[in-house]
Amino acid sequence: MLSTLSRKLVMCLTGLFLCFFLIIHFLGNLQLFLPSEQAHTQFNAYSQFLSGNILIKIVSYVLYASILIHALDALVITLKNRKSGKQYQHDQRQRASKWYSRNMGILGTIILIFLVIHFQNFWYVYKFGSPPIDSNGNKDLYILVVTTFKEWWYVLIYVLSMVALCYHLIHGVHSAVRTLGLFHPKYVKWIKTCGIAYSVIISVGFAMMPIYIYFTQ
Repeated sequence: MLSTLSRKLVMCLTGLFLCFFLIIHFLGNLQLFLPSEQAHTQFNAYSQFLSGNILIKIVSYVLYASILIHALDALVITLKNRKSGKQYQHDQRQRASKWYSRNMGILGTIILIFLVIHFQNFWYVYKFGSPPIDSNGNKDLYILVVTTFKEWWYVLIYVLSMVALCYHLIHGVHSAVRTLGLFHPKYVKWIKTCGIAYSVIISVGFAMMPIYIYFTQ
């Protein structure tokens, strides 16, 4: 059985891997902002390259495992803390922490639900469905993305989920650095600023993708 400290370390490492993956995923999806014809060709070619690359397949398995382990560890730690009575007085917590740090479970649940919807709409259809084929013979993921992002309710869900992701990342990056013992008082402000900048750029960038497609396609 893993101790709470061990579980926090595992959650920290899986969380940092997911943060790194978000950067790669974000950079790849920036192609959606290209002119539609160019985006159509490049995005599908990029998706085809990823799906046929053995190294990317291995990374994808690590990604799926990291998501599950991260979520399960967070659940176990939360339940253990409640069971052991590690609770603070309400007004003390209000003064000592931000609201999003006290509600990481809710934010994480929103993100997890979003991931299930996201995987079903894109990953599952691309891997096991029958997506259309583009003129170059590649699976037409771009058309699938555009069709999905033309639904206002999905755009709304996506944007709200990115708000939850932003706050989850702000606390998560800060907490991960502390867990790894890298939180030197001399660099507190710098680390906090970088963590917030990363969280905002990633979340706003992702949120702008469905908004851009909804209003331009």
